[in-house]
Amino acid sequence: MAPHAEETSTSTSSAENVVPIAVNPAKLAATLGDDKNRQILFPLKLDKEAELEGKKGQGPAKYPHYLPTWDPNEKYPPLEPYEHIDPGHKADTSYPDLFPPSTLVGSGVQVTHLTPTIGTEIRGIQLTALSDAGKSQLAHLVATRKVVAFRDQDFADLPISEALDYGRFFGRLHIHPTAGIAEGYPETLIVHRGAGDDSVDKYFAGRTSTVAWHSDVSYEAQTPALTFLYALEKPSVGGDTLFADATEAYRRLSPAFQERLHGLKAVHSAFEQASGSLARGGIVRREPVRNEHPIVRTHPVTGEKAIFVNPGFTREIVGLKKEESDALLKFLYDHLAFGADFQARIKWEPRTVVIWDNRVTQHSALVDWTNGERRHLARITPQGERPVETPFAA
Repeated sequence: MAPHAEETSTSTSSAENVVPIAVNPAKLAATLGDDKNRQILFPLKLDKEAELEGKKGQGPAKYPHYLPTWDPNEKYPPLEPYEHIDPGHKADTSYPDLFPPSTLVGSGVQVTHLTPTIGTEIRGIQLTALSDAGKSQLAHLVATRKVVAFRDQDFADLPISEALDYGRFFGRLHIHPTAGIAEGYPETLIVHRGAGDDSVDKYFAGRTSTVAWHSDVSYEAQTPALTFLYALEKPSVGGDTLFADATEAYRRLSPAFQERLHGLKAVHSAFEQASGSLARGGIVRREPVRNEHPIVRTHPVTGEKAIFVNPGFTREIVGLKKEESDALLKFLYDHLAFGADFQARIKWEPRTVVIWDNRVTQHSALVDWTNGERRHLARITPQGERPVETPFAA
């Protein structure tokens, strides 16, 4: 995708290209097209009175210190490279510290696999009680099962600083360039739809589905590794999250097609997200970047290969003509989106922590409830290594 006329364009060959924003929000708003309708689902303003006092048929927010804020004066420098060592490398893969024998005998620990390749639900283990060895085994488990939902956790009741310290064990914490954060804690990302919000009805006036597959901030040079998302409040029904297994998606391809994908790189861009934020009166904390990543990346711990393109942030395949790039990307997007036999659906419950590996999954929130109930979650996003590709092997 070519840059907008108001943007300053540079080459994408460096590790991280930092480009000054030069966007006219009024002009840009007219160019967003279908994307402009989708922005309805991502409010950038907070009805603070309604959230703190409880209005529109809803009670006050249960976790007011987690309500989203956007400070236009909050700016951060470009991200610098850092060495990431995945804690899963150190894990004992029999998981003795994650599942000690004593916890499995009459203790009520339940481990339920949702599908053969992706998705596990665990009850009876408290994440905050894990030792460092247990956390390393957790990293390996999530890399293997792709997404794991831990029920009945105390994570949301920790001081925010302690929750962030927990996340730092798994990597440098990412500060999102445009999303709402908990005040004073920029390493949080707040997912929030407030009490009485009616934007979903407006959205469905112009669109038929809220499904939007993506891998979080894949435009960064060092993309997220494990991600923690924990429930603060949820609708009585609805608001689930879909996950796709990008390694199984790769395995389903023919060897000839797999081989053709190897060696190809795609451009991932933050410009559209930044431009959309500005067009809606939002903020940009860090200048947007573009980075090239291999279309097939290899997980550093498991060695599994995964498809690594997504319609949210991938723009083009390097070296292909536009029609060629568009056709190949559309096939890969459709392959991942329609692969219900390698997807899992996570249903949120109070006090749930969901952990997934961004390197080998894609996900989509489902905005499917229209009764005005609040949905409030917090995300902590450790960064991993720069994506790498290992040689093709049939």
